[in-house]
Amino acid sequence: MSPKQAQQFKTYGYRWAILTVYALINAVMQIQWLTFAPIAREAQKAYAATPMEIDLLSMVFMLIFLVMCIPASYILDRYGLRKGVGVGAVLVGVFGLMKGVFAGSYTMVFIAQVGLAVAQPFIMNSATKVAVHWFPINERATAVGVATLSQFLGMIVVMIATPLMITQVGATYDLGGMLLAWGAVSALGALALVVFLREYPPTPAGPESGEDRLLTAEGLKRIFRHRDMLLAILMFFIGLGIFNAVATCIDQVSEIKGFTMEQSGMIMGLMLIAGIFGAVIFPPMSDHMRKRKPLLVLGTVLLTPGLLGLAIAGSYEIMLATSALVGAFLLGTAGPIGFQYVAEVSYPAPESLSQGIVLLAGQISGIIFIVLMNTVGMIESLYIFAGLAALTIIITLLMKESPRILTDTQK
Repeated sequence: MSPKQAQQFKTYGYRWAILTVYALINAVMQIQWLTFAPIAREAQKAYAATPMEIDLLSMVFMLIFLVMCIPASYILDRYGLRKGVGVGAVLVGVFGLMKGVFAGSYTMVFIAQVGLAVAQPFIMNSATKVAVHWFPINERATAVGVATLSQFLGMIVVMIATPLMITQVGATYDLGGMLLAWGAVSALGALALVVFLREYPPTPAGPESGEDRLLTAEGLKRIFRHRDMLLAILMFFIGLGIFNAVATCIDQVSEIKGFTMEQSGMIMGLMLIAGIFGAVIFPPMSDHMRKRKPLLVLGTVLLTPGLLGLAIAGSYEIMLATSALVGAFLLGTAGPIGFQYVAEVSYPAPESLSQGIVLLAGQISGIIFIVLMNTVGMIESLYIFAGLAALTIIITLLMKESPRILTDTQK
């Protein structure tokens, strides 16, 4: 980048306000997705439902994502960030409240989950678009890391707080107060985003910020003809799918190992806390190094022993330690750095499209892996996941470094 080009770019302090409200709606989205994951046993009693029916309340997010991913990316690209994410936020507020008001009916709760699932791709597909619109290239992995960190915070809150918010009534459980509280939080988060989110700063923050992108059809061709994008899609297919499955079924895994509902919440909570530490440390490190690949390789190398540890752990302490290893290196590196990597290698395809495609891959595999855990067995599936994680080491070694982050070093 020449000095003359650099002078055309300017950053604004308001970018942090944009990132804050976007992070908030991301956290709310995760709370709504995983509401029932830490209380699966109690929800079965409350709704007189089977384990698979309760898992379906989370799995529906992955199923709807398959249908809505590309349309949501198209709307984000055609009508812009503010309108696209705004649609998602309004859906989150409306259906989050609906879930609380009709908490006693499994059917109505399921319908609300469908509405929330429709909102998900509008929010999840836009992290790299927020980063490109408002942040210079040497802050974009950090910005995506903050958005990812907010997702982990939402998951931690729901995993730890939800079991404490339900009340037992005789032999069953009352979920109404908990669901209504999360509904109110969702409405407030949606309102904050609609009020404060803006499309662009007055002048571009960096390269590509104000440039045109390929249309959706051409962007898809670009993505599926690019060798490193195909490898990244496969990496996300395995890694994100494993996380989606483990997050959905963690209470069932814990039950088999003899852990309580509260211990189940702490196991998942520590995984996410470790993910936060990873998201705080590794994306800024990637921006500082001007490299993406080394940290992606590091994440996949240390993911494998973590998943193997989850499978063989016989004590609560070992389960906590291995869940922290999975969180730090799956959620802290492959997630935020991987999202920014695909945005860079697929340019000039729209950022919301490239991010949506890798998320779509993880939703498809998440469904497959959840079915696998409910048919083959919870612990047996963890051994399979460890083997698949070992495969991602080879995949990341084959990936080339992001050309755009390398170009940015040539001042």
